[in-house]
Amino acid sequence: MAPRRGIAVERGPAAVADYLTVLTTTDTPEKAEALARGAIEARLAACAQISQPVTSVYRWEGTVETAAEWQVLFKTTTARYDELEAHIREAHDYETPEIIATPIVNGGEDYLAWVVSETTIG
Repeated sequence: MAPRRGIAVERGPAAVADYLTVLTTTDTPEKAEALARGAIEARLAACAQISQPVTSVYRWEGTVETAAEWQVLFKTTTARYDELEAHIREAHDYETPEIIATPIVNGGEDYLAWVVSETTIG
């Protein structure tokens, strides 16, 4: 078996991943692109991918709702997360936007180095 290539993040009780994917959703493709573009322009994320509409089913204010939403998946560093979350909250028109960060526990070394370079200011 060939050795795995990439960057592995140390895991443990106090370990924190250096890289994250951050997910949000919104109700139009234009709003999704505005969220993505704003984060990229501010160097809060290296990349943002917008998915075709998904069907979301959720309970809101006591009623079960169904809506088409566009997912935006940002690739960023842990160091930029707080600012990315603040950007999403400020730019989003949902009262309670979905903001979920998932650690990247392994990835291509060159890709993750690119994420760092694209989210570094100055």
